[in-house]
This record gives sequence, structure tokens and C-alpha cells, in this order.
Amino acid sequence: MPDRQRADARRNYARILAVAEQEVAAHGANASLEQIARTAGVGSATVRRHFPTRRALLEAVSAERIEALGARARELAGGEDSRAALLGWLGELVAYCVTARGLAAALSYDGAEPDPVHENSCSAAMEEAAGPLLHRAARDGAVAADVTVSDLVTLAVGIVLATEHHPDPAARADRLFRLAVAGLSPRD
Repeated sequence: MPDRQRADARRNYARILAVAEQEVAAHGANASLEQIARTAGVGSATVRRHFPTRRALLEAVSAERIEALGARARELAGGEDSRAALLGWLGELVAYCVTARGLAAALSYDGAEPDPVHENSCSAAMEEAAGPLLHRAARDGAVAADVTVSDLVTLAVGIVLATEHHPDPAARADRLFRLAVAGLSPRD
């Protein structure tokens, strides 16, 4: 019987995640957990058992995208121009967040104490991926030494969330990102 329960739990998880991906794509980070449960054919308690917080659900929905961004950071790390590599990755993060509704919310730093049961794994993955890009750019003097990955991710998230309801969110986010980039470089 325990094997059957584990198989049922795995099926429920997969079904909930598939429905959640559709709902987040349609409604963003505020997708209804109750609607996800109904569409998946499970109770709200089952959704909460698998995803104890909204952030946990958003992180699961965003996992593949986060991995792709991490892989891209690793690709760019070997480039000649450390500033171009960092800003290229950050621009891709902004563009990805614009098209992947819910990703910005999954990456956001809410300022609360980290939850030991469920820390923000998306942000932790971005810290790990972008760290080498940022350190190299700072070492080369291409970015101010006090800039952190957290600063960069927060900047990207802020731009994406601020442009989410704009008629052309991608163009607006790109414009704001380009404006912000000028402030990232150290002043002579």
C-alpha cells in the first residue's frame, strides 16, 4: 500500500504541476491555487501538501527556466568581455522573466527571514549561476565592486513587475533595463 500511495502522490504532483504551469502562464504569479486544485482534480489540501507556499509552487513551475538561465550564465562566463557577459545574461534574465509569467515573483526577495523549510531556491540558483559573472566583471573594473547578485536580480524583478501590464512589456522592460545599466558601471 505505501508504494501505491507514493505512486499516487507522484501522479498528483505531476498533474498539479502541469495545471499550475498553465494557470501561471495565463494569470501570472497570482494564479488561483483553488482553481489549480479543481482543474487538477485534487483538493486544496493536496495542493498545499505538495506546495506549502505560493513561492514553492512558482519555483516548481519555474525550475526548467531557472536551469536554462543557469546554463546560459555558465556559457557566458568564458567570454572575453566580462561586462558584456554579465549584462548579456542580465538582459536575458529580464527578457525571460517578461515572457515567463510568474518567474519574476519566484525570484523576488521579499525581505522576510528565510524559511528554513523552503528557502527561495530560484534566487539561490541565480546567485550561484551569476556569481562568477559578477565577480569577474567586478575584478575587471567593469561593474562597481559593491554590486551584488541580489541587487541585479532585484533590479531585473523590479523592472519586470513594473512593466507587466504595459501594452508592450518586453519593449518597456528592455528600455528600463538599458537605462538602469548606465547606473551599474563605476563612475570615473
